[in-house]
Amino acid sequence: MDDVRAVRGCPSYVWRAGQERRFQMVRRWADPAGLRVLDVGCGMGLYTAAFQHSAAFVAGVEVEGERAREARDRASGLAQAVGEHLPFEDASFDLVFSHEVLEHVADDRLAAAEMVRVTRPGGHLVIFVPNRLYPFETHGCYWRGSYHFGNVPLVNYLPAPLRDRFVPHVRAYTARGLRRLFADQPVRILHHTRIYPGYDKLAARSPLLARLLRATTYVLEHTPLRALGLSHFLVLERIANGELGIAN
Repeated sequence: MDDVRAVRGCPSYVWRAGQERRFQMVRRWADPAGLRVLDVGCGMGLYTAAFQHSAAFVAGVEVEGERAREARDRASGLAQAVGEHLPFEDASFDLVFSHEVLEHVADDRLAAAEMVRVTRPGGHLVIFVPNRLYPFETHGCYWRGSYHFGNVPLVNYLPAPLRDRFVPHVRAYTARGLRRLFADQPVRILHHTRIYPGYDKLAARSPLLARLLRATTYVLEHTPLRALGLSHFLVLERIANGELGIAN
């Protein structure tokens, strides 16, 4: 698994409609204005830079050195670190943001616990991760020992042992599986849904088709068919230790 695309995924290189839509979702549920914000797994620093327009302080961590260096060109406060060992003191941030990162870390439960640890009581965690029920695996797959980049249909619908043979490099989460990561943590769920893609790459080739898909699938987000969306969108509130947190 020496292809960095397989191990770490492909970060966003440009700010497009899909990123803007997700950022506005974050603002709706956890407005960063005047807050101390941490971007965990910041990639090229696009969201980190967006937070800096209104937040009082923004820090970002990225495991890949080359990406971290490039992110520093867009945003200050960047450090190279892994999500399982965040280099910050307890309760350091008002808002902790993680965009399509937990699926790539070595230990997602430990990374989740670290994000909770550095969030102050009353603060928020905002998390996007892949949805196991989305009809395509967007991180490619392994076939006969070789990695094949691209969208692979229906592989996530296979039983977990078989799915993990084709896609050993990345996780995809059911709603229960994602919540289970935080089941023993001092947090409560404020909002949890699934969202469909931004179709930005398609828009570059066929703007009309992209508009049609956005109009259709964004309506589906308000129906039971949101269960088939591309990503989970989870908003948590950090509560005091000892308070009743979430259940599976």
